[in-house]
Amino acid sequence: MQEQEGIAVGTIVAVEHREPCFLPAPVVRAGERTSARFVEFFTAHIRNPNTRRAYGRAVARFFAWCDARSIDLDQVEPVTVAAYIEQHPGSKPTVKQHLAAIRMLFDWLVTGQVVPSNPAASVRGPKYVVKKGRTPVLTAAEARHLLDSIDVTTLIGLRDRALIALMAFSFARVGAALRMRVEDYYTQAGYRWFRLHEKGGKLHYVPAHGKAARYVDAYLAAAGIADQKKEPLFRTVGRDRKLTERPMAPIDALKMIKRRARTASLPETIGCHTFRATGITAYLEAGGTIEGAQAIAAHESPRTTKLYDRRGDMATLEEVERIAI
Repeated sequence: MQEQEGIAVGTIVAVEHREPCFLPAPVVRAGERTSARFVEFFTAHIRNPNTRRAYGRAVARFFAWCDARSIDLDQVEPVTVAAYIEQHPGSKPTVKQHLAAIRMLFDWLVTGQVVPSNPAASVRGPKYVVKKGRTPVLTAAEARHLLDSIDVTTLIGLRDRALIALMAFSFARVGAALRMRVEDYYTQAGYRWFRLHEKGGKLHYVPAHGKAARYVDAYLAAAGIADQKKEPLFRTVGRDRKLTERPMAPIDALKMIKRRARTASLPETIGCHTFRATGITAYLEAGGTIEGAQAIAAHESPRTTKLYDRRGDMATLEEVERIAI
């Protein structure tokens, strides 16, 4: 089998796990040039690991459906893609994502002169409009209660309080917070700052809220890691109850939040993203603007920021309470 820049054209290598993923049969039957272009799509064009995995599953499912009906790559037409989308059993967001993956792959094959046109270009996905986010949100009082309920006589407690506060006061995604190193909490012009490592390798700079800064300072002092600039900021704890050199994983943070929620008698439906939505809502309730929230949260569009605005929930509740029966 020929090699393309060290990657066998018969497999896609999942870089983060080194696990081989075999090419779909219709792609293999189309020849090595097509296979090589297919591999390049996932290794060179799609850089985000999460997107790569999601699109890989979507494309694999589509071509498995085609193969079961003896449809080769050069036989895929708009009606083929439309028929696949029509019978797709997933939710509307899932179907739209799968269609986007198929469309983007065929765009890549067209620019590589593998296929003459994109059969997915004219296919429309299901209409799906989101006007309100589904992320569970805490009130400002509940968030305060959660932070105050954490036992900060232990290093684990100080770490957990610092992480939750960072997410709530800077609207940080859990992944961006957990990718931080000690040096990403720094002083500039007399103010403390957080440097967040966002998706796609982007860096986002947010001034540290006074409370968040105090909590992170307390954690760093107790952990004794302030001078370890290149090491992870939020780390796992070993069986000896001491910090390891390994960064916390998102699943570790989620389990911690569920545990802290139970202790504080708060809904266990809350998760890591709850604090992003909670922080944005609290900021807007205090007179902040959508534009300001968008800048802090590093959203590309204000429409995304508005999904986190839950001020209307209480307004609707007050109106409903007017019903006198």
